[in-house]
Amino acid sequence: MSNLGMITVVVDNYDAAIDYYTTALGFTLVEDTKMSETKRWVVVAPDPSNGAALLLAEATTPEQSDAIGNQSGGRVMFFLYTDNFDRDYALMAKHNVAFTEEPRLEDYGKVVVFADKYGNKWDFIELR
Repeated sequence: MSNLGMITVVVDNYDAAIDYYTTALGFTLVEDTKMSETKRWVVVAPDPSNGAALLLAEATTPEQSDAIGNQSGGRVMFFLYTDNFDRDYALMAKHNVAFTEEPRLEDYGKVVVFADKYGNKWDFIELR
């Protein structure tokens, strides 16, 4: 069976993106390999042993820069699952993650929407 390995997220700066995803969201830096003077292969993941990772790609053209934070046309783009909503929500709030609403209970679990450093929208969910 195939699986989804990585999703590219266009960012403005590799180091700032690494800092945000590893500090504010608690992701792990899986790889940071220099490819050229201007390009790096940067991978972060919530759990490097399970699920998809993000390939952070620094914008190099005006078109790529224009897409930062709007790669999904303003819709929720990512779904981040947790086994402890309150613990992880507190960590994210401590690092000033931009929540767009208050946490709410739905039939499927506890959820809140946040926008990452770039404006990409995420559902943060603890399933029932």
